[in-house]
Amino acid sequence: MTDKGKPLYMIGVVADMLKVHPQTLRMYEKKGLIRPSRSEGRTRMYSADDVDEVARVIRLARDLGVNLAGIEIILKMRRRMLDMQSQIEDLTGYVQSEMGEIRDPAARGRSEALVRAASTQLKPVDVF
Repeated sequence: MTDKGKPLYMIGVVADMLKVHPQTLRMYEKKGLIRPSRSEGRTRMYSADDVDEVARVIRLARDLGVNLAGIEIILKMRRRMLDMQSQIEDLTGYVQSEMGEIRDPAARGRSEALVRAASTQLKPVDVF
Protein backbone atom coordinates (compact mmCIF):
# COMPACT_ATOMS: atom_id res chain seq x y z
CA MET A 1 0.00 0.00 0.00
CA THR A 2 1.44 3.38 -0.98
CA ASP A 3 1.32 6.57 1.06
CA LYS A 4 -1.13 8.94 -0.66
CA GLY A 5 0.58 11.92 0.97
CA LYS A 6 4.01 11.18 -0.48
CA PRO A 7 5.07 13.69 -3.18
CA LEU A 8 5.40 11.90 -6.51
CA TYR A 9 4.55 14.16 -9.43
CA MET A 10 5.97 17.36 -10.85
CA ILE A 11 3.69 20.14 -12.06
CA GLY A 12 3.91 19.18 -15.74
CA VAL A 13 2.85 15.61 -15.07
CA VAL A 14 -0.13 16.71 -12.97
CA ALA A 15 -1.13 19.23 -15.62
CA ASP A 16 -1.08 16.49 -18.27
CA MET A 17 -3.00 14.08 -16.03
CA LEU A 18 -5.76 16.60 -15.39
CA LYS A 19 -5.65 18.27 -18.81
CA VAL A 20 -4.96 21.79 -17.52
CA HIS A 21 -2.16 24.24 -18.16
CA PRO A 22 0.62 24.31 -15.54
CA GLN A 23 -0.07 28.01 -15.08
CA THR A 24 -3.57 27.09 -13.86
CA LEU A 25 -2.01 24.97 -11.11
CA ARG A 26 0.30 27.84 -10.18
CA MET A 27 -2.68 30.19 -9.96
CA TYR A 28 -4.62 27.72 -7.75
CA GLU A 29 -1.61 27.56 -5.45
CA LYS A 30 -1.25 31.35 -5.38
CA LYS A 31 -4.94 31.66 -4.40
CA GLY A 32 -4.39 29.11 -1.61
CA LEU A 33 -6.68 26.45 -3.07
CA ILE A 34 -3.96 23.80 -3.24
CA ARG A 35 -0.75 23.29 -1.28
CA PRO A 36 1.79 21.10 -3.07
CA SER A 37 5.00 20.33 -1.24
CA ARG A 38 8.34 21.59 -2.49
CA SER A 39 11.61 19.80 -3.14
CA GLU A 40 14.90 21.16 -1.87
CA GLY A 41 15.27 22.94 -5.19
CA ARG A 42 11.81 24.55 -4.68
CA THR A 43 10.18 22.38 -7.39
CA ARG A 44 6.48 21.78 -6.80
CA MET A 45 5.82 18.14 -5.98
CA TYR A 46 2.28 16.74 -5.91
CA SER A 47 1.14 13.69 -3.96
CA ALA A 48 -1.85 11.52 -4.90
CA ASP A 49 -3.87 13.47 -2.32
CA ASP A 50 -2.79 16.74 -3.93
CA VAL A 51 -3.86 15.46 -7.35
CA ASP A 52 -7.26 14.50 -5.90
CA GLU A 53 -7.60 17.98 -4.41
CA VAL A 54 -6.72 19.65 -7.72
CA ALA A 55 -9.23 17.41 -9.52
CA ARG A 56 -11.86 18.47 -6.96
CA VAL A 57 -11.09 22.16 -7.64
CA ILE A 58 -11.33 21.59 -11.38
CA ARG A 59 -14.67 19.78 -11.04
CA LEU A 60 -16.08 22.60 -8.95
CA ALA A 61 -14.90 25.23 -11.42
CA ARG A 62 -15.65 23.50 -14.73
CA ASP A 63 -18.60 21.25 -14.03
CA LEU A 64 -20.42 23.25 -11.36
CA GLY A 65 -19.40 26.76 -12.39
CA VAL A 66 -18.21 27.78 -8.91
CA ASN A 67 -15.91 30.79 -8.82
CA LEU A 68 -12.58 30.73 -6.99
CA ALA A 69 -13.93 32.46 -3.87
CA GLY A 70 -16.71 29.87 -3.67
CA ILE A 71 -14.24 27.03 -4.17
CA GLU A 72 -12.12 28.37 -1.32
CA ILE A 73 -15.14 28.38 1.01
CA ILE A 74 -16.20 24.89 -0.07
CA LEU A 75 -12.72 23.46 0.46
CA LYS A 76 -12.41 25.05 3.91
CA MET A 77 -15.80 23.65 4.89
CA ARG A 78 -14.83 20.22 3.58
CA ARG A 79 -11.59 20.25 5.59
CA ARG A 80 -13.52 21.24 8.72
CA MET A 81 -16.07 18.48 8.11
CA LEU A 82 -13.30 15.89 7.75
CA ASP A 83 -11.65 17.14 10.95
CA MET A 84 -14.96 16.99 12.82
CA GLN A 85 -15.68 13.53 11.45
CA SER A 86 -12.31 12.34 12.74
CA GLN A 87 -12.99 13.90 16.14
CA ILE A 88 -16.41 12.21 16.30
CA GLU A 89 -14.87 8.84 15.46
CA ASP A 90 -12.22 9.35 18.16
CA LEU A 91 -14.86 10.36 20.68
CA THR A 92 -17.07 7.40 19.78
CA GLY A 93 -14.14 5.01 20.21
CA TYR A 94 -13.26 6.59 23.54
CA VAL A 95 -16.84 6.37 24.82
CA GLN A 96 -17.15 2.76 23.71
CA SER A 97 -13.89 1.80 25.41
CA GLU A 98 -14.88 3.63 28.61
CA MET A 99 -18.32 2.00 28.62
CA GLY A 100 -16.66 -1.39 28.24
CA GLU A 101 -14.44 -0.76 31.28
CA ILE A 102 -17.26 0.62 33.46
CA ARG A 103 -19.78 -2.12 32.87
CA ASP A 104 -19.91 -4.82 35.49
CA PRO A 105 -21.29 -8.33 34.85
CA ALA A 106 -24.59 -7.48 36.59
CA ALA A 107 -25.27 -4.54 34.25
CA ARG A 108 -24.55 -6.30 30.94
CA GLY A 109 -28.15 -6.19 29.74
CA ARG A 110 -28.77 -2.48 30.15
CA SER A 111 -27.01 0.56 28.83
CA GLU A 112 -26.35 3.68 30.89
CA ALA A 113 -25.81 5.99 27.94
CA LEU A 114 -28.48 8.53 27.04
CA VAL A 115 -27.77 8.23 23.33
CA ARG A 116 -26.72 5.08 21.55
CA ALA A 117 -23.47 5.57 19.65
CA ALA A 118 -22.98 3.26 16.72
CA SER A 119 -19.69 3.81 14.94
CA THR A 120 -20.73 1.35 12.24
CA GLN A 121 -23.17 3.97 10.98
CA LEU A 122 -20.45 6.60 10.52
CA LYS A 123 -19.24 6.72 6.94
CA PRO A 124 -16.65 9.04 5.39
CA VAL A 125 -18.24 11.87 3.45
CA ASP A 126 -16.83 12.77 0.04
CA VAL A 127 -19.30 14.94 -1.85
CA PHE A 128 -16.86 16.26 -4.44
